[in-house]
Amino acid sequence: MVDLESEVPPLPPRYRFRDLLLGDQGWQNDDRVQVEFYMNENTFKERLKLFFIKNQRSSLRIRLFNFSLKLLSCLLYIIRVLLENPSQGNEWSHIFWVNRSLPLWGLQVSVALISLFETILLGYLSYKGNIWEQILRIPFILEIINAVPFIISIFWPSLRNLFVPVFLNCWLAKHALENMINDLHRAIQRTQSAMFNQVLILISTLLCLIFTCICGIQHLERIGKKLNLFDSLYFCIVTFSTVGFGDVTPETWSSKLFVVAMICVALVVLPIQFEQLAYLWMERQKSGGNYSRHRAQTEKHVVLCVSSLKIDLLMDFLNEFYAHPRLQDYYVVILCPTEMDVQVRRVLQIPMWSQRVIYLQGSALKDQDLLRAKMDDAEACFILSSRCEVDRTSSDHQTILRAWAVKDFAPNCPLYVQILKPENKFHIKFADHVVCEEEFKYAMLALNCICPATSTLITLLVHTSRGQFGVCLIGVRREDNKNILLNPGPRYIMNSTDICFYINITKEENSAFKNQDQQRKSNVSRSFYHGPSRLPVHSIIASMGTVAIDLQDTSCRSASGPTLSLPTEGSKEIRRPSIAPVLEVADTSSIQTCDLLSDQSEDETTPDEEMSSNLEYAKGYPPYSPYIGSSPTFCHLLHEKVPFCCLRLDKSCQHNYYEDAKAYGFKNKLIIVAAETAGNGLYNFIVPLRAYYRPKKELNPIVLLLDNPLDDLLRCGVTFAANMVVVDKESTMSAEEDYMADAKTIVNVQTLFRLFSSLSIITELTHPANMRFMQFRAKDCYSLALSKLEKKERERGSNLAFMFRLPFAAGRVFSISMLDTLLYQSFVKDYMISITRLLLGLDTTPGSGFLCSMKITADDLWIRTYARLYQKLCSSTGDVPIGIYRTESQKLTTSESRKIASQSQISISVEEWEDTKDSKEQGHHRSNHRNSTSSDQSDHPLLRRKSMQWARRLSRKGPKHSGKTAEKITQQRLNLYRRSERQELAELVKNRMKHLGLSTVGYDEMNDHQSTLSYILINPSPDTRIELNDVVYLIRPDPLAYLPNSEPSRRNSICNVTGQDSREETQL
Repeated sequence: MVDLESEVPPLPPRYRFRDLLLGDQGWQNDDRVQVEFYMNENTFKERLKLFFIKNQRSSLRIRLFNFSLKLLSCLLYIIRVLLENPSQGNEWSHIFWVNRSLPLWGLQVSVALISLFETILLGYLSYKGNIWEQILRIPFILEIINAVPFIISIFWPSLRNLFVPVFLNCWLAKHALENMINDLHRAIQRTQSAMFNQVLILISTLLCLIFTCICGIQHLERIGKKLNLFDSLYFCIVTFSTVGFGDVTPETWSSKLFVVAMICVALVVLPIQFEQLAYLWMERQKSGGNYSRHRAQTEKHVVLCVSSLKIDLLMDFLNEFYAHPRLQDYYVVILCPTEMDVQVRRVLQIPMWSQRVIYLQGSALKDQDLLRAKMDDAEACFILSSRCEVDRTSSDHQTILRAWAVKDFAPNCPLYVQILKPENKFHIKFADHVVCEEEFKYAMLALNCICPATSTLITLLVHTSRGQFGVCLIGVRREDNKNILLNPGPRYIMNSTDICFYINITKEENSAFKNQDQQRKSNVSRSFYHGPSRLPVHSIIASMGTVAIDLQDTSCRSASGPTLSLPTEGSKEIRRPSIAPVLEVADTSSIQTCDLLSDQSEDETTPDEEMSSNLEYAKGYPPYSPYIGSSPTFCHLLHEKVPFCCLRLDKSCQHNYYEDAKAYGFKNKLIIVAAETAGNGLYNFIVPLRAYYRPKKELNPIVLLLDNPLDDLLRCGVTFAANMVVVDKESTMSAEEDYMADAKTIVNVQTLFRLFSSLSIITELTHPANMRFMQFRAKDCYSLALSKLEKKERERGSNLAFMFRLPFAAGRVFSISMLDTLLYQSFVKDYMISITRLLLGLDTTPGSGFLCSMKITADDLWIRTYARLYQKLCSSTGDVPIGIYRTESQKLTTSESRKIASQSQISISVEEWEDTKDSKEQGHHRSNHRNSTSSDQSDHPLLRRKSMQWARRLSRKGPKHSGKTAEKITQQRLNLYRRSERQELAELVKNRMKHLGLSTVGYDEMNDHQSTLSYILINPSPDTRIELNDVVYLIRPDPLAYLPNSEPSRRNSICNVTGQDSREETQL
């Protein structure tokens, strides 16, 4: 190291910065290489070219001067025409000679000299080896014609009055104008100028044609009528507009020939210009043009980025986005790389949307297109994934790139992103709001198995509707905390700055608090609440999607704070429901965390069952996360990991020898999931079903069915399963014809519906419009009536027309596209996604409640009304009811009942004629399937061989009737064929089960529920009567948030509650 440093020469003495710049005088004798730059621009020609052509600003000035020069020459020609004497002879010499004053001649000569010199100089600078290419150019020829005669007249004075067609300089002015505009666009870096250029060219061409025609006719008519410039202008306008009054006409053959020539030129030139203009206009209509910068800065707009725009997606977005009155003045700019669809174009031409929706064809990955959409000035950007793609992962990748591009171009623009696969969420964590389709889908399908029709409940909650009905508080949020707490429980103390979330139908912007001074009545019980001094009446209120009674009045019942009361309409009194006041409890230990109903209690478990369950399950967090960004959920876990070989239900291994679900002897019914692949999204299906707040004895076994032939369905226990979830397959989501992507799923589910009529099947579809084909019955009167109602709702513009379909109302079918409104409404209500994730169990917050359900039994009918049920649940268990799921049987008409009676009679007569060998088996099937046979009147009878034999025997043995009796026998015979089809389906399933070695016990006891209908009542009126088998949706407090010192048994708590309610009931 020392040797190397010694070899470095020291700096010379007095080494200064000047020596570095000017060089050291002592080193001048050294051999050096000098590098010179821009040598090609040192010549005189290159410098001229740089000034006249290459430099944008100087070139623009030169072309502007040239354009002005040509206009000046045309102006001098007009002055010469106006100054000449019209009373001249009609000799042909007047065509070639004119009267030109000396000053005017001098000006024209000067203009000609400058123009010719500039033309020759530009020709020399643009010379590229071919001189004829420069000479034979039309602008150069016109320049020679208009300039050379004036230059010659300098040396030959007798030619000073020679006619020169100087008016042809208008075409040179047009050429200079085009070049000037091109240089101008180059100087200001403007690229979107094709339309402007074409319009400018068309207008300048038309003006040049008219000016040339005016000057030409005026000059040629000097030997005729001696028309002035105004008469020539009048004649040209009348002629070119094809009016032709005939009051002004040319006389000489030369002028007539000139008019014919000009018309021919116009017929050739103008159509070409119009065609190019029309082509550019059509292309601009396809691409959408630009969104004005002035409008972007003065008006508010949002940008919708999609890969392909369908009419359903567009209408859902527009209806939900513009449902809020605050957004009525917003513009929606759609940025899509594909051409506008015909249906989309038709909708965007409607005046209601044409003034507010702008379609731009472009890509979000191009800064140029983002600049066209003025993304940097947008209030928000919605990026939606294309779910109708074969490769959904590739669709997510495109969405991620779009989000990155928008964030890079406009960092301050809020992003609302929809993603398909949960494993891709962490790439777009920077987005303000993210909705993962598979997370919501699987969580909603899982809750459908526990709480029936949860998908319908959530869908109706997140869509906007209007009406007036009661308010239901479901959650709160502290001002200094971002986490929302659903039903935090009775121990939660409200603060004056808390934000409350409630369900109603009236929009929150139409609701308000009004101060109302009321004297505290003596019969109101004393409050034991000693929290903050007082809740102000202006507490912040937010709403979730849909709302109920107008929030207008607050009445202070005590000094502790106001309570909500129903609004009054003038002097009209509103009937108050008969609900006893709920006492505010000071001693929280008296609150019993018991269940009112029996389906969610674990108090009756025996010590042996509790010991075995504790040995089998443990509560904790899943040890592994299937993807980055999954929310940790406290759930039931096994103590030891199950070997992978034991996960196959249909194959035995060294640990167990079971090959079908029946052999396992599960205590609870199965939940079967029919999916194409076992993706990461299934994690969100399993976790809600294994959440820690689910009772251990109610945990249903989950069977994942990756293939669904009949044999696999029978092996996995479809005959005794509680629910079967059919997930939409990714490979069938795209189809050439619209709405045909669900064809395979619909037909397969219909087959299951026919084979296993009592099985609860929950199906996911790609298109909500295909819900009408689920459980399809062509001749069902009730379904036909609902179909007409749906058509009327669609004509009214409703975006929830499908809600009247029975499968959707019952929660049997669901489409993830119905939850797209979550992202749209988050623009105004930023809490929508958070509340929905809490309801579905996707996120867990300490102290936040969860969604569950309970079933009304005969022992609970004494409660009578929904208001009393609400009051009792809130006061006893702290649960908050939010809706009712009700199932009713379809009422049959008198004619239908007569048909059923006749069918029963013919069934008995047939049984008498059956053979002894077949009577027992056939009678057994017939008694089990009689109800479903009578209710299913939509299917055409299949003429089977055995059925035909029975019909022939009937026709031979029975007497011959006529009229009504014959019609009755025909109807009975058709019913007989129908019953034989149902029997044949049942026989097919049983024979297959026997062939596979499966037990048929339990299949014969399957009941048919096709004659029932179910629907949801969200936050019903207080006077709504509760009925038997009603399922009540509850938001239950977090059991870990409050653990009581003593938990009395369920029987004692129910008895205590019942006794207390009996005493209160006598006072009402």
